[in-house]
Amino acid sequence: MTTAAIKSFVDVAPTSHFPIQNIPFGVFRRKDGEASIGTAIGDMVVDLGQLEAANLLRLNACNGRPLFDKPSLNSFMAAARPAWREARQILSLLLRADHSTLRDNKKLRDNAIIPMADVQMILPCQIGDYTDFYSSREHATNVGTMFRSKENALMPNWLHLPVGYHGRSSSIVVSGTDLRRPRGQTKADDAPAPAFGPSRNVDFELEMGFFIGPGNELGTSIATSAAREHIFGMVLVNDWSARDIQKWEYVPLGPFLAKNFGTSISPWIVTLDALEPFRCPGPQQDPPPLSYLTPSEDFSFDVALEVLLQSEQMPSPQAICRSNFRHMYWSMAQQLAHHTSNGCNLRPGDLLASGTISGPTPESYGSMLELAWMRTKPIELPGGETRVAINDGDRITMTGVCERDGLRIGFGDVTGKILPSIV
Repeated sequence: MTTAAIKSFVDVAPTSHFPIQNIPFGVFRRKDGEASIGTAIGDMVVDLGQLEAANLLRLNACNGRPLFDKPSLNSFMAAARPAWREARQILSLLLRADHSTLRDNKKLRDNAIIPMADVQMILPCQIGDYTDFYSSREHATNVGTMFRSKENALMPNWLHLPVGYHGRSSSIVVSGTDLRRPRGQTKADDAPAPAFGPSRNVDFELEMGFFIGPGNELGTSIATSAAREHIFGMVLVNDWSARDIQKWEYVPLGPFLAKNFGTSISPWIVTLDALEPFRCPGPQQDPPPLSYLTPSEDFSFDVALEVLLQSEQMPSPQAICRSNFRHMYWSMAQQLAHHTSNGCNLRPGDLLASGTISGPTPESYGSMLELAWMRTKPIELPGGETRVAINDGDRITMTGVCERDGLRIGFGDVTGKILPSIV
């Protein structure tokens, strides 16, 4: 399924993120308002409910029971990895150029395969809980250096566990949703008291996230070796942040209003099976992690990431960051194992995000905080504009793609604009 030689009867441009080897999963809405589960092929969407109704997508792993006649992916996520793999195998066969079942059924093809331009992508599932980690060593070192010192950049626990916090699932939005500038308390260093008003230091955070399939019972845990059975797939994440609100509120308990005003995700969930050709080792971990966090295999992926900014004055976006998911110090398997090590129960549709992904070079820093180094190194934009934070009207777009041996698997993008605060 992952060889670049396999082709679809659906036209797929060489630059597309969604060849037949990808088969991501998402949820879309037709113009008539119905929500449907689909997959992407080129610039088309395939309605999986229509294929299921035509008895072309009944899974033996689930005894043929319907899974795709629903407005969210939660039931399919809960069905476990054998069902995910079987669905991908069936869809890969149905979409092949040398397979006639769907190719030659014009009526079904016309009903089930729709231009992406004619649908609206919505959240792929009901997200019960959301956890955000802090797992890039470069990002944590940069932030620690700014706020403490180079000698005390990493806190004592950072190299021993994946640091994380619980976020707010209700304000997770799908790509294309614009967000209002948040309001909150801020306090200037020389001010005698805090003030309330719109944030003056909104930032993006370049992240990736993974969705939980089958979870675990309360009181049990998930080993690193079992992570593949519990991770449904990955998305791009922009975990927006209000740095001035965060600076005032986060001690002693951590981020609150600075984070929960909005988190954006890409609409298509790319499975680990699709990403398998791009699996790679993560950074060397020193000191070695404790036994429950010891990895059983390489669990990182070579995903090239890019962040683009477009102001209201710019005719096109400009890349301001290029990084890679392989820089993450703590892997998804370790994050999952740590999250459940105390018996915390995860459920289908829960989202766990990586934390800001920064690389070793200035152009690979995954936030405006780092790129502009605490507002001391403004980012230059076309037309003479500069940025140390995100202005009203600025659009941030993130993309991610894997490429090797002629195979290209992508995540599409996640985009959103910051709108003026409501006073």
